[in-house]
Amino acid sequence: MRVVDAHHHFWDPALRDYPWMGEELAAIRRHFGPRELAPLLVANGVDRTVLVQTISSLEETQEFLATAARTEFIAGVVGWVDLTDPSVGDTLSELRMGIGGNKLVGVRHQVHDEVDERWLLRDDVLRGIRAVGDAGLVYDLLVRTREVPAALAVARRFADIRFVIDHMAKPRIKAGPRDPEWEQAMAGFSDLPNVTCKVSGLVTEANWKGWTPDELAPYVRRAIGWFGPERCMFGSDWPVCLLAATYEQVLEATRYSLREANRAEIEGVFGGNAIRVYGLAV
Repeated sequence: MRVVDAHHHFWDPALRDYPWMGEELAAIRRHFGPRELAPLLVANGVDRTVLVQTISSLEETQEFLATAARTEFIAGVVGWVDLTDPSVGDTLSELRMGIGGNKLVGVRHQVHDEVDERWLLRDDVLRGIRAVGDAGLVYDLLVRTREVPAALAVARRFADIRFVIDHMAKPRIKAGPRDPEWEQAMAGFSDLPNVTCKVSGLVTEANWKGWTPDELAPYVRRAIGWFGPERCMFGSDWPVCLLAATYEQVLEATRYSLREANRAEIEGVFGGNAIRVYGLAV
């Protein structure tokens, strides 16, 4: 069994600004890189990872690919490119020809930070997503419930492109055991085989100081119900998760949520599905 953490980040506030890193995130406003993550992977039996973009910066993507090239445990990078740029296809080709370019497996944009909830359906954005698919890459959907209808429409439009929903589209776990609006929106993905869901980022949608695995499990079960275990993958969302939990706690909470799954299903969620969907060379 190859264990893959399909979603984590690196950053260094001393080198660049992170607009989303407000005062409430002061506890994680410091450098995080391979040296900090490596011992956590070893301690928790994680073999490979997928490093995911944090800001809208082509320079960051280039840096992440260079980091991946010299870091064995990073099997893939989900970077950022300007989807609205008519030459986005050329940009993707240049990234793949550069240092670490063979580890570029996907593209992501912080859609949930856009004012327009239908941003994904703009003609220039659709053209960019088409270019991502034509390059053989995955498009990661970073959305909340508000943007899910647009994400669903895009996934239906491009049935040949692989999509991954980050953080289960961030259900409002803190509000209680059910989020009816999120459920209604997400159920539409159940019949789309080109869409996979990341079981990630849940602890920070719960009460940071008092969450329990039992609060997360019902949401995970709903995602498994819609996507099936063959279309779900584990991600730690480290170091964002440190606001509410240790790396080990996130891993164990996910295992707890999947305690009724069989061995093949668990192996898929914790590695096999990420390897298949992102085309990781592990």
